[in-house]
Amino acid sequence: MVEPATDTIAATKLVPLLKDELDIVIPTIRNLDFLEMWRPFFEPYHLIIVQDGDPSKIIKVPDGFDYELYNRNDINRILGPKASCISFKDSACRCFGYMVSKKKYIFTIDDDCFVAKDPSGKAINALEQHIKNILSPSTPFFFNTLYDPYREGADFVRGYPFSLREGAPTAVSHGLWLNIPDYDAPTQLVKPLERNTRYVDAVLTIPKGTLFPMCGMNLCFDRDLIGPAMYFGLMGDGQPIGRYDDMWAGWCTKVICDHLGLGVKTGLPYIYHSKASNPFVNLKKEYKGIFWQEEIIPFFQAATLPKDCTSVQKCYIELSKQVKEKLGKVDPYFDKLADAMVTWIEAWDELNPAGAPAKVSNGKA
Repeated sequence: MVEPATDTIAATKLVPLLKDELDIVIPTIRNLDFLEMWRPFFEPYHLIIVQDGDPSKIIKVPDGFDYELYNRNDINRILGPKASCISFKDSACRCFGYMVSKKKYIFTIDDDCFVAKDPSGKAINALEQHIKNILSPSTPFFFNTLYDPYREGADFVRGYPFSLREGAPTAVSHGLWLNIPDYDAPTQLVKPLERNTRYVDAVLTIPKGTLFPMCGMNLCFDRDLIGPAMYFGLMGDGQPIGRYDDMWAGWCTKVICDHLGLGVKTGLPYIYHSKASNPFVNLKKEYKGIFWQEEIIPFFQAATLPKDCTSVQKCYIELSKQVKEKLGKVDPYFDKLADAMVTWIEAWDELNPAGAPAKVSNGKA
C-alpha cells in the first residue's frame, strides 16, 4: 500500500510560488491537525477555512498559519438572503471561500488528504505542481500524444499544427489521489479493499468537447479566469442529492472553458487520500444522482452558449436558463438549482464588484 509522506518533508526548504496571489480553501467539520503534515508547503500561504455543520463548535487550527475562518453564521451575515445558495452539511460549502477570496488563484483540498510520496520516496509538493500546471498553457484544440508539451523534456510531436503551439490559458488544474480512489458508492461496495497505488507521471489537457468528473479534494483554478463558474451547487442538508457538488461545478466549468477558449489539465499532482467514506451513507446521498446523471451528462454534452456570452458570469446565467428549461423536466430540484445558480452569480458580483474588489473579513484571521 502506498504510504503518506511523514519524515521526508521536515527539512525541505521551499521558495513559495505565487505566495501573495493564491488562497488555500479548506472545508471542514473538525480540527485541522492535518495541516501539520502540509506545514512546509502551506504555511507561507493564506488559508480560508469554511466550517460546515454546527457554527458553535470551535475549530482548532495549528499555530503559525495565516487564516480566516467562516462558519454558517458568518455566511448568513455576509450574504444575507443570498446565503441560501451555499450548501449546508456538505463540503460544497467550500465555494463560499472562492467567493470571499481576493486572490487570483485558488487551491482547495479536503482535510483527509495528506502529503503523498512519488515512486522515489520524495514528498510531493502538490501545490507547487498545481501552480506549474496553471501557469503553463493548455492544448484543448489538438491533442499532443506526449501529453503536456510544456513540461521539461517534452515538446510538440510531428504533425502538431504550429498555429496552435502557443496553447490556451489554463483555467483549471485537476489533481489525483493515491490510496483511497474517488469512487461512487456502488463501486465502493463491490471493491471495498481497492487502493490506488498507480502513480502516473503525466499531465494532459482534457480536449475541447470532452467532459470529465471533477473531484474537489485536490484542485486548483485561476479565479480571475473561471471563478464564478466554480459553484458547487445545492447539496447536503435539505437537498435530495449529495456528492455531486464538485462534478456539477466541473461540468459547468468545462462547457464554459470550451466556449471561452480556456484549458483544463488533469494528472499530477497526487495527494494521499487517507479515509474511505461509508459507502452506504454515500449511496443514500448519490442515489438520485446516479439516475439523474444519465440525463445531466447528455445535457452538458449538447450545451452551447451564444457568442454574446463573453464573460464567465454571462455564460453561467445562460447555463442556468438551460438547466431550468431542460433539466427542470427531470425533477423540480433542477428548477431550484437553476435559481441558486443565478443567486450565486449575484452574490459573487456583490462581493467582487468590477474594478473595486471589496475586502471581506470576519475578524477571525
